[in-house]
Amino acid sequence: MRFYIPNSNPLSSQPSKKKSKTLDWQEQRKIERERKQLEEDQQTLAKIDAPIPQSNIGFKLLKQMGYTPGSALGKEGSGRVEPVGLDIRRSRAGIGREDPLKEMRKREEIEFERKKKNEEALMAEFGSWQKSQWRSRRVVVNYKKAKAALDQLENKEVVVPKKNEEEEEGGQDEEEEEEVTEEDLQDIVMKLRDEYQYCPFCGFQYESMEALLSSCPGTNEDDH
Repeated sequence: MRFYIPNSNPLSSQPSKKKSKTLDWQEQRKIERERKQLEEDQQTLAKIDAPIPQSNIGFKLLKQMGYTPGSALGKEGSGRVEPVGLDIRRSRAGIGREDPLKEMRKREEIEFERKKKNEEALMAEFGSWQKSQWRSRRVVVNYKKAKAALDQLENKEVVVPKKNEEEEEGGQDEEEEEEVTEEDLQDIVMKLRDEYQYCPFCGFQYESMEALLSSCPGTNEDDH
């Protein structure tokens, strides 16, 4: 005689599915309830923030006692100007403690601002580093151009590079080069100007120092 034993896998999976559906339904109900509460709170606060109409009996009594709209209460005008504010609380937190939901939102805002400032600081630092690297490469490129021009004016043998200097500007040289500073570049630029009336940034040799001073914008690349 044969007996049929049903598979237990479908039965074991049903409770988990039912439980997950129950949790989803409860979570959706909680979200919907919080949304309705938020809408009710906003409507209540909007009504409270609205000015008291002159038809209000309390307003009429105050006006009969000499109250002027917009002025402070009291005989000497030292009282309150605005009505006592209302703070709607949906939690069971004690008086004097801020609503946990507001505290959580405040912490999130503070954390967001902190991360934003850190990102801005990192971007500014990276931008400064990039600018420094670019300027260092430009110093080397301009120094080589000025040195080649000086060698040519002094009738020295000029070594023509295999690659264009402008193309090498964005890459890294395989061989190490001697360090060139802005002071080194400025020295050779001033020598070209004083002895040969030549500006490497203009790429032109002037007839006289007067012509150089009147026509050349300046002694560095930024001036050009």
